[in-house]
Amino acid sequence: MANQLNGKDILEKSFKTSMRGYNQEEVDEFLDVIIQDYEFFQQEIVRLQQENDRVKKQSDNTRIRPSTSNHQVNYDILKRLSNLEKAVFGKKYED
Repeated sequence: MANQLNGKDILEKSFKTSMRGYNQEEVDEFLDVIIQDYEFFQQEIVRLQQENDRVKKQSDNTRIRPSTSNHQVNYDILKRLSNLEKAVFGKKYED
């Protein structure tokens, strides 16, 4: 549902008057549109807050994981490199 009103529309809205004042039906119809907009905005705020929380958690998890996994990956690479050096240079020294 798209927004039907903005602040200017609300501010500049005028109602026809009848013998007893404003036309109640017209005012009620306008207020119904305002209520729909406010309900939409409230739902959108809740949705965006949930999305923001999800993105923050995902960001926190991403920040934590690479440092832990990078440490493990670096250790594995150094271990493999050490084994490779032993295999290559160890054979050279034996020949």
